[in-house]
Amino acid sequence: MKSLSTLPRREFLKNSALAATGLFALPSLFSASLGTRPRRPGPADRINLGVIGFGTQAHACVPTFLGDPRLQVVAVADPVRDLPNYGYKGELRGGRLVGQKVVEAHYAEWKDSGTFKGCRIYEDFREMLDREDLDAVYVSTPDHWHCAAALHAIKRGLHVYGQKPLSLTVAEGRRMAQAVAESGVTFQTGSQQRSSVHFRTACEFIRNGRIGRVQQVKIGFSGGHTNWSGLANRNKPEPVPAELNYDLWLGPAPERPYTPALLQLNWRHNWDYSGGFVTDWGAHHLDILQWALCEDAGGPVRIENVKATLPDPAAVYNTPTAFAFDVVYANGVRANVSDSHRNGLHFTGEDGRAIFVGRGVLEMTPKELARKKIEPGEIHLPVSGLHEKDFVDHIYDGGTPIAPVEIGHRSITIAHLANIAIRLGREKLQWDPAKELIIGDPAASAMLSRPSRKGFEV
Repeated sequence: MKSLSTLPRREFLKNSALAATGLFALPSLFSASLGTRPRRPGPADRINLGVIGFGTQAHACVPTFLGDPRLQVVAVADPVRDLPNYGYKGELRGGRLVGQKVVEAHYAEWKDSGTFKGCRIYEDFREMLDREDLDAVYVSTPDHWHCAAALHAIKRGLHVYGQKPLSLTVAEGRRMAQAVAESGVTFQTGSQQRSSVHFRTACEFIRNGRIGRVQQVKIGFSGGHTNWSGLANRNKPEPVPAELNYDLWLGPAPERPYTPALLQLNWRHNWDYSGGFVTDWGAHHLDILQWALCEDAGGPVRIENVKATLPDPAAVYNTPTAFAFDVVYANGVRANVSDSHRNGLHFTGEDGRAIFVGRGVLEMTPKELARKKIEPGEIHLPVSGLHEKDFVDHIYDGGTPIAPVEIGHRSITIAHLANIAIRLGREKLQWDPAKELIIGDPAASAMLSRPSRKGFEV
């Protein structure tokens, strides 16, 4: 088999998505249901984009889409009409009406009249997807809706930018990757660190042997339960506010009473909707680990030395508050992931050489290492500017974006496996990355997927 460095990216992604066996040898999602194929706009054509979920992440990413003259945001869907307490300090409002105001205010500045009323709003994104003029969607829902929203869009031939973490389970990620491979749509995972020059440079230096053989990797990111919304103390059931379709917000997740502490951004701390910081930050840093080690087509063979501090499973916030685990590859490379490490990735090589990379920082040891530029004949990783722009570029040209669905799936699988081990109290899990199977642990294997609530199956 060709190595990833010689296999064309389009061929690699198709083969990876369709070659899985065992649990994930899935029937075609589109054998009887696909009515349209994705539209590739011409150079002079404009892309019409719909936004699914307008909360904290949409506030960060939608302005970039709005600033791209090649597309127009024509619709926003959210089961929330307008509520406060979004953002990382509870400082923002979220919901479909908020999204509409953001979009129309932006386009109004472009018009001589100073007004614009061309963005429609929907409570249910599935109604929005029935629009014949829609070309693509930006999925920015809570994690438990990521897969279902993407699959509904893909079945309609729409291109998808899907926020990270890609999925809530390993099985969901495989379904999404297979759907993209069969449909031909462009899918960008919101793992934007691949579009950062610091992370790309670090991975290129490692892939080209600048630190020799990788001896050790330490990966750090947050633990605990951050109270972003400021609503953590409202952890008992309350009447559902008129501004919220709560049944639709729950969607595929299990039914439970409305509890303010679990909405806005704080849903990240409950297993029904997310995987805690292990998936939230793991989606970013484990993705860079895979990229640096040339493992985009595979993954580790073991998760071991698993330790974690877990709240009561019945608690409102029940994801790990502290964690540590090793990610072990077939070639012996081992990465220790812990909330006690500095946020970022520290690669230790031979002869005292090392690279640390994080948000806005790239450190090399010795410092002279940075002078050894990547030569024309060496490995050069794909270059992207703005992550959202890269997505739009490849809607037009049909090429592979910097963070396609298969890569997003392979990266978040590591975090899902760690969480399975944490929840079951396992010290170790053995993993077959080719077949995507946990070896010798039926209870752990059962957690690779979850049922969807009746009425929200896809």
